[in-house]
Amino acid sequence: MSPSDLGIELDVTEDGATYLENARKKAKAGVRLSRLAVLADDSGLEVEALGGKPGVQSAYFAGADHYGDSPALVEALLRALGDRAGRSPAAIFRCTAVVVLPDGREFVGEGALPGTIAARPKGRHGFGFDPIFRLPDGRHLAELSLAEKNLLSHRARALNALEVHGAFDAVLRA
Repeated sequence: MSPSDLGIELDVTEDGATYLENARKKAKAGVRLSRLAVLADDSGLEVEALGGKPGVQSAYFAGADHYGDSPALVEALLRALGDRAGRSPAAIFRCTAVVVLPDGREFVGEGALPGTIAARPKGRHGFGFDPIFRLPDGRHLAELSLAEKNLLSHRARALNALEVHGAFDAVLRA
């Protein structure tokens, strides 16, 4: 269930220095408001040629006025890379997912998806930087169906890590 399914408005400022800080902040706010177990995540794109940026500030990379605006994010990243964009710089999508239970127990899972940045967008699916994120097999993330993306994405890998750590069994027993 989402916060809106419960009639909860969850407005959490993502001002943490790490993905974990932001995910934990969202999960704990959700627990306070719902008194239920909550799953939250934070993720971002790290580009080696930009020293790991945009990182935790990925959604804001095109400026606060363009928060989450996919075309603006792609344009801002390609502009920041300049001529380096044509050299397929290494990049990695990272995600940290957190499950917080009402009794305070917490489980953390992390996932990563390596690739490169393409000089031109390709594909119609996904959001954010997906159109310029090229997987090792050459496909752009935005070319994958939602089902394909859900199998191999950084978020899917973070959720798999939570499963390995017993988070979902703990939720069922809580």
